[in-house]
Amino acid sequence: MIERRQVIGWAFWMSMLVPVTTVLLWSHGDVDEAHVSLTMLLVVLGGSIAGGRALGFTLSAVCIALINYFFQSPFELFTISKPLDWVVLLNFLATSFVATELLARAQQQAVAAEARASEVEALSRLGAESLQYATAEEAIAAVAELVRSAMNAGSCSILPLSHARNARATAVNDGVESLDANANECETIERAINTGRPTFLRGEHEIAEHSTNDIATPDAFVIRARFLALPLFAEERMIGLLVVRGAAPPDLDAPRRRLLAALGYYAALGIERMRLMAEAAQAEALREAQRAKDQIFASVSHDLRTPLTTIKVLAQSGAARGDPSSVAIAEQADRLAQMVGDLLELSRLRTGSISLSPELNTAEDLVGAALRQAEGMLNGRRVAVEIDFDSPALVGRFDFVHTLRIVGNLLDNALRHTPTGRTVDIRADRDARWLVITVADRGAGVAEDERERIFESFYRPSDATPDVGHAGLGLSIARNLAELQGGSVAYRPREGGGSIFELRLPAADVDDMAASEMGGAELS
Repeated sequence: MIERRQVIGWAFWMSMLVPVTTVLLWSHGDVDEAHVSLTMLLVVLGGSIAGGRALGFTLSAVCIALINYFFQSPFELFTISKPLDWVVLLNFLATSFVATELLARAQQQAVAAEARASEVEALSRLGAESLQYATAEEAIAAVAELVRSAMNAGSCSILPLSHARNARATAVNDGVESLDANANECETIERAINTGRPTFLRGEHEIAEHSTNDIATPDAFVIRARFLALPLFAEERMIGLLVVRGAAPPDLDAPRRRLLAALGYYAALGIERMRLMAEAAQAEALREAQRAKDQIFASVSHDLRTPLTTIKVLAQSGAARGDPSSVAIAEQADRLAQMVGDLLELSRLRTGSISLSPELNTAEDLVGAALRQAEGMLNGRRVAVEIDFDSPALVGRFDFVHTLRIVGNLLDNALRHTPTGRTVDIRADRDARWLVITVADRGAGVAEDERERIFESFYRPSDATPDVGHAGLGLSIARNLAELQGGSVAYRPREGGGSIFELRLPAADVDDMAASEMGGAELS
């Protein structure tokens, strides 16, 4: 269609020279060379507007030949006898060439401005339409429809990468339920996924790639393809594919490619939004399940306390009467009660129902209370305590009861993993603004890939031996209680074998201690 229009334009303006030349020859006695040049120049300008540079420059050359042959003496000869004739011809040539070039540039600028306006209108419409949709799927469908209309294509599909790998799978597109690609189109999609470059299908079989990932490069080539697969990226990670297909493929010149690249960016945002919304929904479902599980744990743990207390009382009564099995029942009831207590504590931590009362306390009192609790768990093991009295005051601001639970859990863990006859070391010192308590054992240590997982609830290493009465909650509870008080619990390997667990709590300054003592004196 465009070539036919160009042929008609060339034929019309070339034929226009015939009547113009005839009229000028008929009135030759009344006109001079200036009138002839201006009239011919009008024909050149008209042809330049219709056919661009090529037609304008061709008309200029033909007009020079006509002026020289018909309107400069000697007439009807291609000769130049006077220097002034050279000036006339050269002036006409320069004027016509400059006018043609200016008109061509003005036309190009007008086309570019129109394309820019179309791009801006399309992008503004896209922004407005994207905001009015509640779901990412609807926004993606709107982007697909906008690309289809902007590219004047038959269809447009925006495929997440999982769908793009199977080109016949159901896709998110402009109302089409499935992409239903043929073999050549599937091959085009596959090559686009493998290379990460825009890939085109020309004709029925010719598949070509763009030399760069950026389809919006400002080069002069024009892409003519009936099928286009454009990879979509988010932070250099391919997340999907934009597929444009049409029976009458558009000419993807630089402005259209620039618009397509911008629309592709919005399509990538839509796919990423859809992925994030799916992940958010899944995370919310997991949180709901976790909350339900915590509530069940709390309820069951609370309800188990009464029967456990009854079992222990009955077992103690049987032991008093000399029943040997009652002693074992009482011990197992204590272990089960401890596990139930851990479950209840974990549930309170996760539901945020635990209350803390931070006060000034000394590390010496904390370690002493933990040792008294652990006396029944030594079983041939020893505990060595080292308190650095040379450092600043070993006083911290923490909840004593819950911090005692932290140290008790760390000490219990160390004793369980320390062989009989070996020693567990406890040290308390000061590190700048932190009160530091370390519990070190001589056990087997922890594998490097499990040094953070041991703080997860219910986590037990795959090679761990069954340990009745311990559900893998002690370290998780210890870390959570420490973090609630602005502290931390961390693991590091011990030189020579074993493990070191380090508890850090906010330390108190001497000024804080003096202010606390003064407040107590005023109250008394």
